[in-house]
Amino acid sequence: MVKITEGDHFPDFQFSTPYRKDVKLSEEMVPDGKTILVFLRYYGCPVCQYDMVQYARGYDQIRGAGGKMLVVLQSDPDHLRQELGSETAFPFEIICDPTESLYHEFGILPAPGKLKMIGPKTMIKIAKVQAEGFKHGISEGEELQLPAAFILNPDMTVSYAHYAKWLDDMPGAAELTALLK
Repeated sequence: MVKITEGDHFPDFQFSTPYRKDVKLSEEMVPDGKTILVFLRYYGCPVCQYDMVQYARGYDQIRGAGGKMLVVLQSDPDHLRQELGSETAFPFEIICDPTESLYHEFGILPAPGKLKMIGPKTMIKIAKVQAEGFKHGISEGEELQLPAAFILNPDMTVSYAHYAKWLDDMPGAAELTALLK
């Protein structure tokens, strides 16, 4: 387990999505841009669903800045394929890590308890999640998992590394877009 910092070379790994198997991260890098790698919890988490929809809403900005996004979830690929229904449900691919091995490898730790997941804007975010009608689905993975975000250059060096301190401590699509420039 190693925490990734800016300037590090992000380790290559092989992954599966709900629709593709045995894909290498290095093959997914944007040749003339940057790749955003966001780690959330699992698809049944309403906060994660909300975050994914927010990223999808801002994806044209990300793409316009020469970027690409990959979202990592602790969800099973077969289950997620059934949940999504279509390969085009989101404009980005979802990496499935049901064994949580990538989270462990990159030091993306869970919170030590439920109260430690709550930050200064968590309740505001939860109110937005509820207002948009997101409901809790099947639990997969670690309930206390905290998110993380990385931006990778084409050679897989890290230009941005963020380990969230709580659930509301994640950059949105606009902030990530600005970091691509």
